[in-house]
Amino acid sequence: MFTGNGIKIFTGTSHPELAEIITRRLGVPLGKAEVTKSGVGETQVRITESVREDDVYIINTGCGEINTALMEVCIMIHACKIASAKRITAVLPLFPYARQDKKDKSRAPITAKLVANMLQKSGCDHVITMDLHASQIQGFFDVPVDKWLYAEPSSIQYIRTNFDLSDIVIVSPDAGGAKRATSMADRLGVDFALFHKERKKANEVSRMVLVGHVKDKIAILVDDMADTCGTLCLAAQHLTEAGAAKVYAMVTHGILSGNALKNVEQSSLEKLIVTNTLPQADNVANCSKIEVIDIGNVLGEVIRRSHYGESVSKLFDEVPY
Repeated sequence: MFTGNGIKIFTGTSHPELAEIITRRLGVPLGKAEVTKSGVGETQVRITESVREDDVYIINTGCGEINTALMEVCIMIHACKIASAKRITAVLPLFPYARQDKKDKSRAPITAKLVANMLQKSGCDHVITMDLHASQIQGFFDVPVDKWLYAEPSSIQYIRTNFDLSDIVIVSPDAGGAKRATSMADRLGVDFALFHKERKKANEVSRMVLVGHVKDKIAILVDDMADTCGTLCLAAQHLTEAGAAKVYAMVTHGILSGNALKNVEQSSLEKLIVTNTLPQADNVANCSKIEVIDIGNVLGEVIRRSHYGESVSKLFDEVPY
């Protein structure tokens, strides 16, 4: 039985709705903290309750004003550290700057490494995140990082509940996501296909080639994030032209920036299914094709297991209830 003794959960301003879901799951109150901005734009944080010798979890996600969200986390970690918290965990459902994980051109920064340094220097002892864009980001830290594919069991449960598996083919929109898609296809016991794509420049796909058979099947595109949705919508068009009966897309992080909602609404996608690692209420209201899977219970169970020193590996395969 979870008593909540010795645990404190705080949230920044980027996704307080998810923090509420997590605290309801755990049956503990949300910690009291004031997060404001000064007249010159500086983030100001005040923890208004004792955290001495407590296990502290700070929830913020990488969306909206992402630099503000990142500074809020770092300042809250520092505030708890100098207030004698026993252990501090940063819960970042979408890791900030995760796509800047390598030096891909001359004089390019590895910003994800910089973010890792900022969190550790602030006093972070542990990081919990979901579906990292690049697994090597774990190696940027000298503290434990729980980044496993917690969204995969939730996605598999959704597919089993809403589709006939004999009609399904799992599709990766690019070669980089093949491992994720094949893992899901293997666990469901269904076929797999992928696209090979060539880019003229960032966020602009010039050509996509389908490898695999989708004729008369329900194709489900699987990816870790959807930003402008250009790749997903183009892939959906190619799948329809290849004879797919219906096309769906499932992504963990629905960033949905720019014309993404318009692109999805006008595409051949039946639905775009996202998780609530980022706030989705406005997107659901403005696009009839968006559906949201709640992963708050998964993050809540990760926090509970982390607090009691239990293994989290069970969550790689099962959705907690």
